[in-house]
Amino acid sequence: MLAVVPPPVTVRVPAKVNLHLAVGDRRGDGYHDLTTVFQALSLTDEVVVAATDESGVEVTGEGAAAVPAGVDNLAWRAVEALAEHAGRDLAENRIKVLIRKTIPVAGGMAGGSADAAGTLVALSALWKLDLPRDQLTVLAAELGSDVSFALHGGTALGTGRGEQLVPVLSRHTQHWVIALHHRGLATPAAFAELDRLRGLSGSPTVPPRAGNVEPVLEALASGDPRQLALLLGNDLQAAAVSLEPTLRRTLRAGVEAGALAGIVSGSGPSCAFLCSDDDAAVNVAAELAGVGVCRTVRVVHGPVPGARIVEDDELVPPGAPPPHSPPPARA
Repeated sequence: MLAVVPPPVTVRVPAKVNLHLAVGDRRGDGYHDLTTVFQALSLTDEVVVAATDESGVEVTGEGAAAVPAGVDNLAWRAVEALAEHAGRDLAENRIKVLIRKTIPVAGGMAGGSADAAGTLVALSALWKLDLPRDQLTVLAAELGSDVSFALHGGTALGTGRGEQLVPVLSRHTQHWVIALHHRGLATPAAFAELDRLRGLSGSPTVPPRAGNVEPVLEALASGDPRQLALLLGNDLQAAAVSLEPTLRRTLRAGVEAGALAGIVSGSGPSCAFLCSDDDAAVNVAAELAGVGVCRTVRVVHGPVPGARIVEDDELVPPGAPPPHSPPPARA
């Protein structure tokens, strides 16, 4: 009797922006203690996990050529972690992971972590493991600092390496324009540059540290984007700008175009611009797209849910743009 092959499972998973990112000194294990506020955005990847004759990872879409395939991909490490947890032999249970990228690669928006989170959810469903999110979160935290947040989405306070999460009340939708840079920026390089800048004792280039997170949480609870705009902060921004000085022009152009505030997203080089409403975001995106300070722009909103299974009637037809990921605005 032939074994029944389960149908593929598709999961949609969001990018993130750090509204507040305070970076502590380098720890003995090489990591930095973080205090950060994540928000999940409507810029998404789709991850399809299927039982096939040939194992591996295949990537299409935004920046696919720069994404490692096979066992070097964080999504494949998620497959291995879940297989070990479930006692499944991958030689007998061959798995293919198909990733459709829209989140920028090496863009400071946790695209790789998002894909790993999507893989955990999709493979758990494919194998009918019925694992609750708290069990998947344990596996996610072992894979990377941002994977846990990609599982849960919404808005959350992250501590430790960022993997220890507490949900945060975020009243009302926030509207963002994301400016995608011409090149990626490796997260370890940004942290190393921040350590270097902080080591310049007495130099005027030593970056100030982000303040208390409590006012950011209060602004989110109020739902007022203008109040939140005054409080956006990212310790890694100075490092990203040091490595990519053109980001100064991008940040300035977004504010001049009408954004309430601009910030480097995570380790960069993507820049996130908070806007007063959806119409303002469309206008800011149109102007940014016309001044040549970035590769392209996206109009998005947050918070949105974390990794979730996509039903058949929600699937994107081949060749169509992904949902919640509008095309570049044009001047």
